[in-house]
Amino acid sequence: MSSDAPTEAPHATTNPFTGADVETILREKGWLGGAAESGDSAMLHAWLARAAELLGPHAPDRAALANLLHLVFSYDAVSVLREQHSQEVLSRSGAREIIRELANRVLEGGEIESDRFKEIVEGMKAAVPYRSRAMFQPIRMALAGQTGEGELDRVILLLDAAAKLDFAVPVKGTRQRMLEFCAALD
Repeated sequence: MSSDAPTEAPHATTNPFTGADVETILREKGWLGGAAESGDSAMLHAWLARAAELLGPHAPDRAALANLLHLVFSYDAVSVLREQHSQEVLSRSGAREIIRELANRVLEGGEIESDRFKEIVEGMKAAVPYRSRAMFQPIRMALAGQTGEGELDRVILLLDAAAKLDFAVPVKGTRQRMLEFCAALD
């Protein structure tokens, strides 16, 4: 399966990380906050396990896992758009059209989880003539804050569930990120 596919491919590598590893990183970074003490501990532990499941196979080491988690907890659209690579992506044919289409679909509502993300991507494929890197780089830039590979799709799948939890740093969900990105783009 291509690294541009937004689906959860079978893991080619062993996942050395668990939810406890994710929790330790969040504690070290100061991101965990009230989520650990709130009444939603079952939701938190489910999110931690899901984060390890989705991100772990794409992280060759603990530092790489922390970097992927950083994308969940830190998002500033203005800073994203200032980056040279972001400007290169935006200058490509169709990038703004893809972002508009993505915004319309994200803002329609609904939590972005695996099935919803697949639905959005399939709908976009029917609506715009762009595929692969031309389509996924603007999506990843707008929602994950970077234009990398398929591991960023996994970051996107964690955002809305994380936004519901009481972390020390409020997580911006996909809708909030999309609104912020479009406002900064104008």
